Amino acid sequence: MSDFSKPLRLTPVGLVGLPLATISLVLAIIGLVVIASDQIEFRSPAPLLIAGALIYAATLFFLAKSGFANVRELESMGITDQLSRLPNRRSLHADIEELSRGAEEVAIALIDLDSFKQVNDHYGHAVGDRLIQACAATLQEACGDEARCYRLGGDEFAMVMGGPVAGTILEGICRGVLQRLANPITVGERHINVGASIGLARSLPDKRIPSSEMLRRSDVAMYMSKRGGKMRCTWFSETFDQRREAVREIEDELRSALANREFSLAYQPLVDADDGTIVAVEALLRWNRADGQPISPAVFVPVAEETGLINQIGLWVLRRAMCDAAAWERITLSVNISAAQLRNPEFPIKLGELLEETGFAPERLELEITETCLVLDPVVAERSLDVIRGFGVNISLDDFGTGYASIGFLRQFRFEKLKLDRSLVVQAGEDDGSRAMMLSSIAMARALKMSVTAEGVETREQADMVRVAGADQLQGWLYYKALPNTEVDKLYRAQIEGEESAATRTTQHHSAPIAGRTGDQAA
Repeated sequence: MSDFSKPLRLTPVGLVGLPLATISLVLAIIGLVVIASDQIEFRSPAPLLIAGALIYAATLFFLAKSGFANVRELESMGITDQLSRLPNRRSLHADIEELSRGAEEVAIALIDLDSFKQVNDHYGHAVGDRLIQACAATLQEACGDEARCYRLGGDEFAMVMGGPVAGTILEGICRGVLQRLANPITVGERHINVGASIGLARSLPDKRIPSSEMLRRSDVAMYMSKRGGKMRCTWFSETFDQRREAVREIEDELRSALANREFSLAYQPLVDADDGTIVAVEALLRWNRADGQPISPAVFVPVAEETGLINQIGLWVLRRAMCDAAAWERITLSVNISAAQLRNPEFPIKLGELLEETGFAPERLELEITETCLVLDPVVAERSLDVIRGFGVNISLDDFGTGYASIGFLRQFRFEKLKLDRSLVVQAGEDDGSRAMMLSSIAMARALKMSVTAEGVETREQADMVRVAGADQLQGWLYYKALPNTEVDKLYRAQIEGEESAATRTTQHHSAPIAGRTGDQAA
């Protein structure tokens, strides 16, 4: 049985269409009365007109009652996130403006979930939605009655509170959130690890800032938390804006450098540990600005990664290096690949196109990646590496000894080469603990059928130490610094000529008769 005490829930179309239909019905009744009055004699048409008016009035009352309920519901939908049931961005701005009318501090925290995209990619959006709901419940519980929680969209949440020490209290709440998110979140039968990066900003009574600026500042601070290693809280500082401005300037200069061909490559040879011959070269990116000022890769590469320009620059490096190394047929070309490149799903496709375009032999190409490339997005990284290996390209793990790579980590990604970081080589020559670590690293690589390169070899003692320990290749200033391609050409030709001369001498030695041999035999 229908409950007429409840308001009728109408769609926006129904709110417009139903009153129009009612008016049309009443007008039709009146029209029929007028028409019928010419054919049928009514003692008085007034009762019919009065009845029509009453029906119309009752309908309007009913619709008004239901309409107000629908309007309230629509207003609620306008300020509420439908997935998490938390207040949304619009509500956030309204609350900040309301709190700012008071005479106390207002604080905001912007919370961005770490690695949420990987959850959607790996488990699907349905699981991702349930994770959002679980995180929303966690954040709301952490807020309690002290702060209010919002979902801004995607994997972004916010918290806002006002009071004499609002910032201090809110920071404490955020640190509690990080502790909770350090443990896996249960979604159905799955236990999903998802952390968070948090940025904090405040508005003081004597220096009010609008809600949009507070949100911007907290976003900047959140980004710095991500750069600092994630799972941390960071308060906004004016220096962050200065850094962002510097990044924008370098970004503009990088775009100009690409257009004006200001980049170049240098190549550092790797030598065989036994005979010292060149077996590979590592391509190193160089940038000399139009004014002649060199810019260190440590300065511009992070900016290129932040802005996405690393994808374009990285493809240029690969194409240029393949063209330069095409003539060095007996040695391997090694090129560094950034985490941003490896996360780009189009990178393996572009690499395949470059190999086909240049005709470079895939087995002569070696891509160097760091542990960070794999930790940030292991699912996407492993998928990309499988495609790259399908071309015949080899993969080496660079800077080993500076991170937390385990045996399981090395087995999962199946590297063809392990490159010992310079710091491990230097420290191995100074204390027994570091030497033991180096020896165990080489032994582990051997067990996993990986070759080993020792980087940063600068002294004869270091070279002898890593050679005895089992390193296959050596790289460092003891042998060669980074050289332009023309110098590598000379070294390569000299090495080939030396090998051919040695081979000729060996052939002549074995084919020529040995003096006195015939006489001795005759005797």
